[in-house]
Amino acid sequence: MADALLDRLGIADHPRIIAGYSGGPDVVDGVVGSVNPTTGATIAGVKLDTADSYERIIARAHEGFLRWRTIPGPKRGEVVRAIGDELRAHRDDLGRLVALEVGKILAEGIGEVQETVDIADFAVGLSRQLHGITMPSERPLHAMREQWLPLGPIGVITAFNFPNAVWGWNAMLGAVCGDTMVWKPSLMAPLTAIATNELARRVAESMGHHGVFELVIGTDDEIGERLIADKRLPLISATGSCRMGRHVASKVAGRLGRTLLELGGNNATIVAPDADLDLALKGVVFGAVGTCGQRCTSTRRLIIHESVADAFCDKLVKAYETVRIGDPLAEGTLVGPLINERSAEAFEAAVAAAKAQGGTILTGGGRAETGLGGAFVTPTVVRVPSGKSLPIAMEETFAPILYVMTYRDLDEAIALNNAVDQGLSSAIFTGSVRSAERFLDPSGAGSDCGLAYVNLGTSGAEIGGAFGGEKDTGGGRESGSDAWKAYMRRQTCTTNFGEKFDLAQGIRFE
Repeated sequence: MADALLDRLGIADHPRIIAGYSGGPDVVDGVVGSVNPTTGATIAGVKLDTADSYERIIARAHEGFLRWRTIPGPKRGEVVRAIGDELRAHRDDLGRLVALEVGKILAEGIGEVQETVDIADFAVGLSRQLHGITMPSERPLHAMREQWLPLGPIGVITAFNFPNAVWGWNAMLGAVCGDTMVWKPSLMAPLTAIATNELARRVAESMGHHGVFELVIGTDDEIGERLIADKRLPLISATGSCRMGRHVASKVAGRLGRTLLELGGNNATIVAPDADLDLALKGVVFGAVGTCGQRCTSTRRLIIHESVADAFCDKLVKAYETVRIGDPLAEGTLVGPLINERSAEAFEAAVAAAKAQGGTILTGGGRAETGLGGAFVTPTVVRVPSGKSLPIAMEETFAPILYVMTYRDLDEAIALNNAVDQGLSSAIFTGSVRSAERFLDPSGAGSDCGLAYVNLGTSGAEIGGAFGGEKDTGGGRESGSDAWKAYMRRQTCTTNFGEKFDLAQGIRFE
């Protein structure tokens, strides 16, 4: 199946890919194995870049930028439109590759590629709207305006859990802004990166544009450190852990470069006593178990009013017990494997810590027996004793663990929501306009997260809004709204169209 899939995507004979490779996920002699987390079997080997090949790739991206930035924005949009059409044509196969390589269920894999198609459509419209503003000058016969200019080659570092869409957020916007891309994907998802980048590169080159979409695959020591230290890359967009983000931020800041960081999230959903509990149940279950809890927006904490907590937990346990765990490519499966054994061990350590700290396991808490060979675990609900806290609940475990805690008044619930280091996604289920608006308080006294939802779960952002979070989440914004400004540089322009030399602030120098 894998060979046929790679062939349909046009990468079966790609020079980076070694068919029939029997090694595993460890790097051996410059090759890494792409491993199917469902079975533990290696799909194919992928040759890694070296310092020399990195230099060639950066040179192509820089040369490509010097040409690409001169192409008018709407013409760049035409290229992105064609890329979106190509991704649309290969959506199902590319989504299947995502599911095969990182263990997402097929619907989520296809949905991820659809998200890249959607952001391409968004970027096409944006290509005609990269506008600045005009400002009145205090000096007569002077005009002031602001314009946005292409920034340069962009370094894009992505994580395993969204091996296609996060590149799309950056690449489609960056491309219409006049930038070129140097993509460093996770070593746990190199095949998806090769297929995705090849589709974009081929389209661009068929339209006469070379060096716009470049791919560099390598270890952090060999390639990652070079990438973040490279002054030729004015912006590094990095998605990953908070620990990784701190390292990237310090290195890039040391050379006075820019960063766009999308890091961890310890996201909470508040359920008020007047909530539609059936609606809340659906939002919480998908948020907590979708992608096996391996989304940065996964629901990790449920903050529920004490008057409805017991009844809701009963429904939650029943819902969890109906979740089918297994092959993510099989129809009816809702939860696939964790990405690897290390993640499963972290899951087990977190469950053990929750028990030791006084939490009660309502359901799950162990391995799931599927007979497939991968690291499967059971989605887990932990009840936190009333009036107490579990230190482990303040940490982000990239696995399907949901901590349930109760509250008495909304101020307490919002304080619990804001009590963690990260500030990515948050949600409230309520039938009260007052409670909803208190949660969204425009003074900033409500949720402190970059994403705040009312009667929706914490996962499932649309591309039209800016995506990102505060505090340890890194402060970056990608995707919609005015996130495009991160990929451009601002220039303030003033023109004197008179005959006098006037200075601002009334200064005379004669």
